[in-house]
Amino acid sequence: MSSVRLTHICQYTSHLSPRLPQNQSVRVKLGSTPRQSRETLSTQERERGKSDNYHDHQATEVISSPIPPMQFPHFEKSKQTAAPGSREQSRRTPTTVSREQDMSSLHVSKRHRKLLKTSPPVHHNSKIVPSSASGSFTPDKWKKLVSIQEARRQLMKEMCAKYKSSISKTITGHHVRNLFVEDKYKLLYCQVPKAGCSNWKRTLMVLAGKAPNAQSINHDTVHNGHHLKELNSFDRKGIMHRLETYTKVIFVREPLERMVSAYRDKFENPNNYYHSLFGKPIISKYRVNPSLEALKTGNGVTFKEFVQYLLDVHRPVGMDIHWDQANQLCNPCLIDYDFIGKFENMEEESNFLLRLIAAPPNVKLPNFKDRNPADKRTSTQITEKYFSQVSTLERQRIYDFYYTDYLMFNYTKPFKDLY
Repeated sequence: MSSVRLTHICQYTSHLSPRLPQNQSVRVKLGSTPRQSRETLSTQERERGKSDNYHDHQATEVISSPIPPMQFPHFEKSKQTAAPGSREQSRRTPTTVSREQDMSSLHVSKRHRKLLKTSPPVHHNSKIVPSSASGSFTPDKWKKLVSIQEARRQLMKEMCAKYKSSISKTITGHHVRNLFVEDKYKLLYCQVPKAGCSNWKRTLMVLAGKAPNAQSINHDTVHNGHHLKELNSFDRKGIMHRLETYTKVIFVREPLERMVSAYRDKFENPNNYYHSLFGKPIISKYRVNPSLEALKTGNGVTFKEFVQYLLDVHRPVGMDIHWDQANQLCNPCLIDYDFIGKFENMEEESNFLLRLIAAPPNVKLPNFKDRNPADKRTSTQITEKYFSQVSTLERQRIYDFYYTDYLMFNYTKPFKDLY
C-alpha cells in the first residue's frame, strides 16, 4: 500500500536528501533539518554534550547556563486554560488537549522568521486522504484534528529552528534506535515509554498481522517478543527509504506526569531489574544511614531520592528510556514527524491516525493497563502529590531538566511558582 501523506499535515515537512557520506555504515543525510544549537536546553543535554555525537566523533560546544524557562515566542501571553484537574476535563472533551498552550495566536518575530528561512522549502509526494477515510469523524472534527497537527508541527519547526539551528544534519542508526517499523501500512512509530507505548506496539502488531487483536497480546510479548522491526536494523538504503516515504509518528505526554508514572511503575512495585540496577546505587548514594536490606535489594527508593538521582550530573547509574526526555528518545529536530500525538487525548488522536493510514475500521488503539492494574493511572492530582514531597528548588530544577520537552511539545508550566 502506498504511503499516506496529508497535504495539509505535510506542508511543513523537511526533505531527506538521498546523498550519504561515504565510508559510513548507517547514515541518512537530511537536506534541510535545522542543526544543533550551541545553546543548551536542559541538564541532560549539558551532560550529553559529547555522547550525542559519538558516531560523528565531533563534540558540540555546550554553553553551561540553561535558557530561562518560557522565553519563547509569545506563548506565555497566550490563553492559559490548564488548571488542577484539567486533564480529567480533557478526557471528557477529547479535542481540548490538557495543558497544551493555545496556538491560535502564534506570531513569529522578524528575527524568528529569519531563522526559519535557513530551512528551505520542501516538496513531498503528498496524498490527500479520501473523505471515506474519515470514518466516525465529522467533517468539522476531522478539520480540527488536521489543524491541531499543523500547529504542532509548525511549533516544532520553529523551536528547532530557534534552539537547534546548528545541529548536525546527519542521522545515524543511534538516532533512529527507538523507531519501530510497520511496512504494510508504511508507519514509523517512535516509542516514548509511559505515553501509551505498550498499546501502540500492540496496535502495530495487529496491523502487521502478528495478532488478531490487541487484547490478546500480553506485556512481555509486546516488549520482549521481538515481533516488531526496528528501523536501525535496516541498512542505510532501507532507513533512507522509510524515513522519506513512511508516516512518522510520535506520541508524547506531560513531562512531569510521565516522570511520576515511570517512578511509580519501576520503584513502587516489585521489579528486580530496576531495583537492582537503579535502586541499589540510588539508595547507596542519596540515603543517610541506609539499612543493609535496602542496600542489598534496592527496594524502597523514595520519590525524593529519585529526584536527587535525576538532578545529579554525576549520577551513580545512567539514564533510562522510561524517564529520559522525549526529544532525546525521538530526535524531532532531526526526524520530521508527520504526526505528533498527545497522551492526554490518546484515544481520539490514535483513532484519527489509524483512519489517516487507512487501517481496517475494526482496528483501534486498546485502552487497558496490564502492568500493576490495581494502581490508579498517574494524573495531574497524583503528580502534584508526589512533587509536594520535594522542595521548590527541586521542582524548578526538574522542570528545567524537561524544559526542552515543554517547549517542543507545547505543554504549560506544571506549577505556578516556576519561573
